[in-house]
Amino acid sequence: MAYKDVTPPTGGKITVSQGKLNVPSNPILPYIGGDGTGPDIWAASQRVFEAAVAKAYSGNRKVAWFEVFAGEKSFKQFNNWLPDDTVEAFKEFLVGIKGPLTTPVGGGIRSLNVALRQMLDLYVCLRPVQYFAGVPSPVKHPEKVDMVIFRENTEDIYAGIEYPAGSTDAQKVLDFLACEFPKDFNKIRFGTPQKGEEFLKAAGSSDPAQTCVGIGIKAVSAIGTTRLIKDAIEYALRHKRRSLTIVHKGNIMKFTEGAFRDWSYAAAERLFGSQVYTWAQYERTKKTKGEAAANNEQKAALNDGALLIKDAIADIALQQVLTRPEEFDVIATLNLNGDYLSDALAAQVGGIGIAPGGNINYVTGHAIFEATHGTAPKYANLDKVNPGSVVLSGEMMFRYLGWTEAADLIVKGLNGAIASKRVTYDFARLMDGATEIKCSEFGDNIIQNM
Repeated sequence: MAYKDVTPPTGGKITVSQGKLNVPSNPILPYIGGDGTGPDIWAASQRVFEAAVAKAYSGNRKVAWFEVFAGEKSFKQFNNWLPDDTVEAFKEFLVGIKGPLTTPVGGGIRSLNVALRQMLDLYVCLRPVQYFAGVPSPVKHPEKVDMVIFRENTEDIYAGIEYPAGSTDAQKVLDFLACEFPKDFNKIRFGTPQKGEEFLKAAGSSDPAQTCVGIGIKAVSAIGTTRLIKDAIEYALRHKRRSLTIVHKGNIMKFTEGAFRDWSYAAAERLFGSQVYTWAQYERTKKTKGEAAANNEQKAALNDGALLIKDAIADIALQQVLTRPEEFDVIATLNLNGDYLSDALAAQVGGIGIAPGGNINYVTGHAIFEATHGTAPKYANLDKVNPGSVVLSGEMMFRYLGWTEAADLIVKGLNGAIASKRVTYDFARLMDGATEIKCSEFGDNIIQNM
């Protein structure tokens, strides 16, 4: 591959065959350091990664880091928020990692993160959530939180079909609905200026702009659903998880969220057979043979080692992950629900600052692991913030590569660093007897505790 402004280092190239990665001992891994606090976080994290690999493999394996650019640093250097070189590097070398990025204000790319996910069809947003002993938490039993979220990453609100209120495009959609689907158009409360006249009078206004309506279209497909649920179930079976919960809002959005649930159940039964037992199966047996028979059938299947596939309405799920977290294990959900759930769960185990994430296409092998928090520019270059999100994203990356020994050392090191109570400011201010240290020093502390 020819690159314009960057040059790959000497190293091996990761390949994929029949859905399995072939990882050389010196893989080239593209990385984006990130904006704002990104450089501080990356510097600490990279030392942690290199120490873990060196300790785990005694020099027999080593990463060839390949810096590529996006965000503010890229714009300043190349006058381009997301250069072709960067996209091509992730395409060619399959697996990489990135820090937080600034998204340009105004026109053009709505989100650099979303753009990368869509360009590489990284349809799984993988968000594991676990508690590290000693981390400050707002809940009484954060140790009960141990979940893995499979969030659909390319549909739902990420489809990005929106038209601003008052625009010609929005009016075209409204006119189309009024003409072709008048019953549905009538559901739009203020779809015409006439419908808003009474409200405007009561509000003491005559501005017709206040009757404008913004339009958004939500797209959910059977194929997008099937490939997500397939990967989620395979993950649950591979890691011997107890259950998988389909989280949806199908009671209201029956043909998108509801279809996601139904397609998920159908795919689970079709692709995995007796390896799973679904609540859809339970309801069919209950209807034909009675509740007792359904209970016995489910109990027998679970005793034989089947994975339980169940579902929960999104609003109830958001309550129950707080009040009954032990009832959730793997979660499969659409984009918006997954956004809410992953951040809400991160708050229970210490905050978004130590929440890792990965964006993956299990078919092509492409994956970008990333910090899940923002750039926090007010802390830029202060060597202050917690590098945990990138550190744990790297742990996910090494586990994805099959370098489990290095991944285990990172977890061990982080556990030890937190237990020592020599931590960054976000933890120190909430922990009794803690000593506040710098971002770089926290990275050193992780390494010392490997």
